[in-house]
Amino acid sequence: MNSDPATLSSVAVAPPAGGPLIVQSDRTVLLEVAHPQADDARHDLAVFAELERAPEHIHTYRITRLGLWNARAAGHTAENMLATLEKYSKFPIPQSVSIDIAETVGRYGRLVIERDDSGTLILRSTDAAVLGEIVRAKRIAPLLYLPEDQRGIGALPDRYEIQAWARGQVKQELIKLGWPAEDLAGYTPGTPHEISLDTTSWHLREYQNQAISSFVDGGSGVVVLPCGAGKTLVGAGAMARVQTTTLILVTNTVSARQWRAELLKRTSLTEDEIGEYSGQAKEIKPVTIATYQILTAKRKGEYAHLALLNALDWGLVIYDEVHLLPAPVFKLTAELQARRRLGLTATLVREDGREGDVFSLIGPKRFDAPWKEIEAQGFISPASCFEVRIDLPQQERLEYAASADDERYRLAATAPAKLSVVRSLVEKHAGERILVIGQYLDQIDMLAEALDAPKLTGSTPIDERERLYQAFREGSITVLVVSKVANFSVDLPEATVAIQVSGSFGSRQEEAQRLGRLLRPKESGLPANFYTLVARDTVDQDFAQNRQRFLAEQGYSYTILDSDSLAAA
Repeated sequence: MNSDPATLSSVAVAPPAGGPLIVQSDRTVLLEVAHPQADDARHDLAVFAELERAPEHIHTYRITRLGLWNARAAGHTAENMLATLEKYSKFPIPQSVSIDIAETVGRYGRLVIERDDSGTLILRSTDAAVLGEIVRAKRIAPLLYLPEDQRGIGALPDRYEIQAWARGQVKQELIKLGWPAEDLAGYTPGTPHEISLDTTSWHLREYQNQAISSFVDGGSGVVVLPCGAGKTLVGAGAMARVQTTTLILVTNTVSARQWRAELLKRTSLTEDEIGEYSGQAKEIKPVTIATYQILTAKRKGEYAHLALLNALDWGLVIYDEVHLLPAPVFKLTAELQARRRLGLTATLVREDGREGDVFSLIGPKRFDAPWKEIEAQGFISPASCFEVRIDLPQQERLEYAASADDERYRLAATAPAKLSVVRSLVEKHAGERILVIGQYLDQIDMLAEALDAPKLTGSTPIDERERLYQAFREGSITVLVVSKVANFSVDLPEATVAIQVSGSFGSRQEEAQRLGRLLRPKESGLPANFYTLVARDTVDQDFAQNRQRFLAEQGYSYTILDSDSLAAA
């Protein structure tokens, strides 16, 4: 649906006074955190706006083109979005913002990729000016058969033939030009393979069914669900709907084996039907689970395992933790546009800024369930977040002040003063399952020795990782010191405490993944507590504020504690 900006601007009337939002003409939106309607406004605003800053009292959101297009692809209209702003705004919406939102949303779908009766790939538009603009773009023209090339059908004014290999690249280039194409060209069905869900002892939740339907109806795209909300089951449900051979791409071998175990438990698939393709095994079966690492491994400068992408006639490709998709996989995915693609993630945030490539190559956001909404339904555990600020001793402060900029974060993040705070927190939560998380290997070694706890890093063999994880699940190990290898795709449902001692600078996605380790519902019924330890008045504190932005958008707030006040937390 395309909206008429003139019509929309005319309804920008003053809302009832006293709302929690201030909408500014530069497309920023200010949210008054203490306002009674703040939670409702945050929930509705997150559909199409991204949180930029989250200090104590006023949060700043920005309305971006990609956010608007993702919302439109998920079924939200410009009228819906403007209605949200009007409902909660303290002052009238600036006319320029109303017009910008309408025009930006209206760009989605003005260009359509489809097939004609002969199966030829076509780029079509009812807007000749738009089509004329894009076919003259230097990076688009080589991907099309233009009128002067008699092989094409470019003489028709409203359409051009796309080179057969260029479907993905066309979409990438179009989004850079500000004209996202709606891809209606369809998909190869792949080799049929019967898959059904074994729901004798469980059933899909309503939001999981909605996510599956939204994906299947949309063809390809991304489902965004909190950690612990059952993204693997959404993947299994999608497989059962499309009934075809499936390639599942995951972050690591531990994740591959967890996917395998879940599919064996939840579906009709047998061990003979599921293959693992990783550094440890090279099996190709009707459902094959491969790691991103193996797909991007090179030998003599060439991708050594590229044949996997065409080893079978895959009808579905699932990308687990799609926000972590390595850059080389985007190029490979550009060549997979004829295959149905499902991205699964807890957050569309990427620290490399390639959210546009996820949108164009995997597909737009098809379903998004806010974390607090799933928590309210009882499907993920409630969590409390704390930022513990620690004063550095004078000597360490002087060393920090005298250090080069590129050394300061490591000095602050690995401050020895954090060790006594970790000990206090472990003692405070004695008897609970506790994850102590660090970024630096020497710090992890120090923590493991001081706590007399096992450690798990990237160099830990796969079998040993699985043994430690299982011992933690069973409770024979209650404290586990881990590196970033435990950030994602690790199922530790009884973990109730995470102590983040250091992290990857200001990574929002990492913060979300680490809190996500705690959100699975607990048999113990204990709430989750997430602590991040920060050296006061250093870049460690600055990075912490950036890391917290995504979780603030999801409705989580951090209680600031002094290290000497932990007993009162």
